[in-house]
Amino acid sequence: MTLNVLYLAHDLADAAIRRRVLTLKAGGASVTVAGFERGANVLSDERDVPTIVLGRTADARFAQRIGAVVAARMVLKRKLSGITRPDVIIARNLETLALAGHATSLFDRNIPVVYECLDIHRLLLDEGIKGRLMRQAQRFFGNRASLLITSSPAFVENFFKPRSGLDLPVLLLENKVLALEPELLRAPVAPRPRKEGAPWRIGWFGAIRCRKSLDSLIDFAARMDGKVEIVLRGRPAYSEFDDFDAKVSAAPHVEFHGAYRNPEDLAAIYGDVHFTWAIDFFEEGLNSNWLLPNRLYEGGLHGAVPIALSGTETGRFVEKRDIGVTLDNATPETLEALFEGMTEARYADLASRISIIERNQWITGQAECQALVSRLAALHPNLSSPADMPVVSTVQS
Repeated sequence: MTLNVLYLAHDLADAAIRRRVLTLKAGGASVTVAGFERGANVLSDERDVPTIVLGRTADARFAQRIGAVVAARMVLKRKLSGITRPDVIIARNLETLALAGHATSLFDRNIPVVYECLDIHRLLLDEGIKGRLMRQAQRFFGNRASLLITSSPAFVENFFKPRSGLDLPVLLLENKVLALEPELLRAPVAPRPRKEGAPWRIGWFGAIRCRKSLDSLIDFAARMDGKVEIVLRGRPAYSEFDDFDAKVSAAPHVEFHGAYRNPEDLAAIYGDVHFTWAIDFFEEGLNSNWLLPNRLYEGGLHGAVPIALSGTETGRFVEKRDIGVTLDNATPETLEALFEGMTEARYADLASRISIIERNQWITGQAECQALVSRLAALHPNLSSPADMPVVSTVQS
């Protein structure tokens, strides 16, 4: 029996939404997506995935997003009227979790809801009245959920267990690369020696939202005067920068090449750099300390050496596996010192350490896709599940 999934998406322009949908499809599920637009719809080419637009939201405009959710709730019955009855509803982020309960009432209140949360918004951590209201809203809407999906154990230990007030089993799904081609499971990527006289290239790919990182990298690249180049690709959060395009255009030895397709373009873009920028200060001391970003797994799979910050979950990941460089602080001065001492021999050693890591550290393969769908099917009282994916812990208030 095919599992019918209704996926409520907070942002149809987010590449991670497409990856989750493709993962579910590879696991044998049928997926319908209903979500909010903030940019180009990444599912537009997925012809067998019905996609319903619930409205439009904007980065860093919280009040507008609340209004969009309220408006979507009022038209949800009409928007979902023609879809196949779902067996499971997955709600990505709090704004769609607020719609999930109403969605079940349109079909069957016994339909299980899964809360997927891969970032902890700073308002959920606020100690003032806004934060308390946000956490109360999460508890209220999360009371309907049967399972929590998150991507880092630090999210569980630092927020969901002690502060969220939720009481849910947790499924840990790291931000691994969806790799359904057998060759990606086998062949390690060889180190890429630098051509004589060529610069070291550092890639910062994906969601570009950290002003502090951008300022540090621009300053650092100028100091190195052509010995290091910074390559940016992905989707900038323009609301977080004064003028991203102008700043990058004026910066020497810094390039921005726009968006890319994940996973189709990963081998090419990571094959063009030596190092991965795996540092984030966007929500410094909070979400930034706890996340395990997509670029960590993408770079690892394709042989790019990660640069991470000590004391963060990403830094601990890198140090535990001894696969990259960790810094106590990521200032232009510390980066300059690191690369003034970077030799071909040291880089070759760092790259070789990545090449010996088991490929499943970086990859979600066919078996993992099927296990996810089986785990979701097990939530439904009328569906059998041949195999469950392990539950790592339970969030308790």
